[in-house]
Amino acid sequence: MAKTLTMRLDDKTYETFVRAAQAERRSLANLVETAALRQIQESHFVDDTEMAEILSRPGLVKRLKAGSRDAQRRRGRFVPAV
Repeated sequence: MAKTLTMRLDDKTYETFVRAAQAERRSLANLVETAALRQIQESHFVDDTEMAEILSRPGLVKRLKAGSRDAQRRRGRFVPAV
């Protein structure tokens, strides 16, 4: 079921969004939704080419698995992303 999201934007940002939506002949809601989804997919998921490269490096895969096990067991220390 679709959900409603309310956002506050300054006038300049809103106008930028509106112009971009108009240029692509789609609704403002569709523009914001697809842009947000694209950003999430690009920043949180690995594409097929990158995954193939990772899997082709056995040493890296071994270290990733060890790190995952350590995280599940809460071993080591958390280092925040910069």
